[in-house]
Amino acid sequence: MSDDDRDIDIESDDDNDSDTGAISQRHTNTQNFTPAEKRAHHNALERRRRDHIKESFTSLREAVPSLKGEKVASRAQILKKTTECIQKFRNKIQQNQKDVEELTKQNADLEKQIHLLEDAKNGYSIDPAEIQQLAQADQSSQHDSSDNDEQDFSRRSKKMKTSYQS
Repeated sequence: MSDDDRDIDIESDDDNDSDTGAISQRHTNTQNFTPAEKRAHHNALERRRRDHIKESFTSLREAVPSLKGEKVASRAQILKKTTECIQKFRNKIQQNQKDVEELTKQNADLEKQIHLLEDAKNGYSIDPAEIQQLAQADQSSQHDSSDNDEQDFSRRSKKMKTSYQS
């Protein structure tokens, strides 16, 4: 690839970089440049590219909680810690989704119990099988929370606060 082609490719990469928000000046007639001017132009573009990468790593370092405030961290460390952070957040999201599903189920069970109690209060007869089914669902949710002693305390306390004991 000739110097002219390389200059054009570098300029194309630089123009398509939406992170900077600035539109770089394109030299449409690089053929009129002397070899020294072409080299200087190429060096300026390369310097700008390296500066952008350096700024991006700095931003990434500041975005990762375990690296925040550190002045010295290699690019490899930044990438490794970022990957760990992403995995940790993915696991946390999955666990939160499980908690939401579990709490939604508990909420539905409690809604059923409320309706049954309201019906009983208003003098309606209640099917004993339905009461037994709700009691079993309640006991199984309490049993599930006590089965796993490794669970986070905050998750257990959520279950304890929301479970209804008949």
